[in-house]
Amino acid sequence: MKYTHIAFDIDGTLTNSEFAVIQSLQDTLTSLNGSSPSAGELSFALGIPGEETLKRLQVPDVPAAFDLWVKNLRKYIDTITLFPGIEALLAALKERGIVMGVVTSQTPEEYDEDFARCPIAPYFTILVRAGETAEPKPSSQPLQHFLELADCLPSQVLYVGDREGDLRCARGAGVDFALAGWGNPDRKMEVDYCLEAPEDLLRYL
Repeated sequence: MKYTHIAFDIDGTLTNSEFAVIQSLQDTLTSLNGSSPSAGELSFALGIPGEETLKRLQVPDVPAAFDLWVKNLRKYIDTITLFPGIEALLAALKERGIVMGVVTSQTPEEYDEDFARCPIAPYFTILVRAGETAEPKPSSQPLQHFLELADCLPSQVLYVGDREGDLRCARGAGVDFALAGWGNPDRKMEVDYCLEAPEDLLRYL
């Protein structure tokens, strides 16, 4: 078997969280500024750390705004769902002895508030979250840290994500990349594998 380890992005790859992320961000900005950009204008926030999003939006007090965003996100937790086929895929990978982890732009606080409560969280034994390396994605540092924690070679790892930043992270770390096509319709990225559905991943193992 070529890959012994598979790392997954979370938002847009394992979970369909776009509405919750964008709506809670709009609520936060409205509370702070009296108005908010449109959902389309805020789509850049998907796949980067929340604090980086707020910095780009030039929010004066980023830590306070981030705490408010996390609080607002709680209102939409019930709208976050697993993509169809994800749980079955993870069960099949576990059966094959694949070690699984997450490399995400969620901070530990966001992870604990959201994903840690998800029924699939126990499948993942290696966690790399925003703030646990000096630089977040698209830097290669998060995946390099994953390699250190897993004690394995880049050639043994496949990273599954849905954004350009995920691809750049994988390329920088020398790790193969599979596009989660169910979370991103963009087929212009040059990837190692383009997956239309989660079960497609099993064909490449």
